[in-house]
Amino acid sequence: MSDFSEELIRPKTEDDQEESCLFSGTGMSFPWLQKHIGTVATGGKKEKDFAQTTNACLSFIQEALLKHQWQQAAEFMHSYFQILEDSDSHKRQAAPEIIWKLGSEILFYHPKSNVETFNTFADRMKNIGVLNYLKISLQHALYLLHHGMLEDANRNLSHAETWRYGEKSSSQEVLINLIQAYKGLLQYYTWSKKKMELSTLDEDDYAYNTASQNMLNHSWKTSVNLCALIQTPGVWDPFVKSYVEMLEFYGDQDGAREVLTNYAYDEKFPSNPNAHIYLYNFLKREKAPREKLISVLKILYQIVPSHKLMLEFHRLLRKSEKEDHHKLGLEVLFGVLDFAGCTKNITAWKYLAKYLRQTLMGNHLAWVQEEWNSRKNWWPGFHFSSFWAKGDWKEDKALACEKALVAGILLGKGCRYFRFISKQDDEVLRKKIKQIKKSVKKHSIVNPGL
Repeated sequence: MSDFSEELIRPKTEDDQEESCLFSGTGMSFPWLQKHIGTVATGGKKEKDFAQTTNACLSFIQEALLKHQWQQAAEFMHSYFQILEDSDSHKRQAAPEIIWKLGSEILFYHPKSNVETFNTFADRMKNIGVLNYLKISLQHALYLLHHGMLEDANRNLSHAETWRYGEKSSSQEVLINLIQAYKGLLQYYTWSKKKMELSTLDEDDYAYNTASQNMLNHSWKTSVNLCALIQTPGVWDPFVKSYVEMLEFYGDQDGAREVLTNYAYDEKFPSNPNAHIYLYNFLKREKAPREKLISVLKILYQIVPSHKLMLEFHRLLRKSEKEDHHKLGLEVLFGVLDFAGCTKNITAWKYLAKYLRQTLMGNHLAWVQEEWNSRKNWWPGFHFSSFWAKGDWKEDKALACEKALVAGILLGKGCRYFRFISKQDDEVLRKKIKQIKKSVKKHSIVNPGL
């Protein structure tokens, strides 16, 4: 055991009384931890007001954490532990969770910390304030997973799964479901590994049948552990994805569709773009009708109009026979390019350049004007300044050409971006630039027909 761990669990002696705030020069230590945990765990109380000390220490700890000063944060924890004996019952009740969050953060990052020390701290904190037992157990398991200790994590979750404390357990049903679901994820991980092994075996081989049966057993256990959680309102992306993958693997398409549909459309669940992405990808694998795919992506568009699937959404709308879908297709492209993260997306600019011409040739000038009127005061500076023209031409000439065409159509031949690109003499792009000039002359909404 390291010096760090020994200091953590070492009983406090009389010699420590005068130097209780001092820490070992060879690393991090908590000579005060044993006393305070022991006192509180056995019901000891001291009627003293530590408000000023604890509030100051909390501020110092928070500042040290922000600055990644782990040793300094650990030292301030010495005084903060007094809150466990505060005369204010509300502070006393809230203290264990705060101490756990602060202590676990320090132990996770402190260079002298190790798994053994973290385990000791977690196991002791679980017994202070019973309502924190499940939270700490779950976070402890995640810490073990981070360190690749899957069996220890699973054992930890199994112990927590059976936790009961009178009537308190019913109020923490969601936490228990979450713990069971994380057990399910670990089982899914094992199932996934076995699935990969299965793909390397001959179907006529005895080993194939054995491996297949083992997979089935793991999938059943996983399903049991995941079902309760994903029916509870919340954001459960990794659990839903794992469950659906297993359902699809065993051919239960109806079950997978039902899970994903509920996850996306049940009003009890919070708005979650990923839920619609999972449903869309599933329906796409099923080769669902275009109308169904459009209906799913339409909701995603309302939530995240800059999502990468919006270009796919545009293509679906463009292929539709409905005119309102064609109009929406134009709106979607403008919406994507409203976002700074999409300004260099050459595919979006290509689509917009092409679709603007198609829309205007289809006598839908009003559609373009409707989209442009809300942007004409900020898009020129955002997309079409001289600065961007020079930068785009230097970095990506193909992108610059597509943007120049859009700029010319929307702002006319006087647009700075269009003027700069149209004056460039590039042997490779000379023909392309000439075509851009012709298109702008024919389709510009500033001076139609010029």
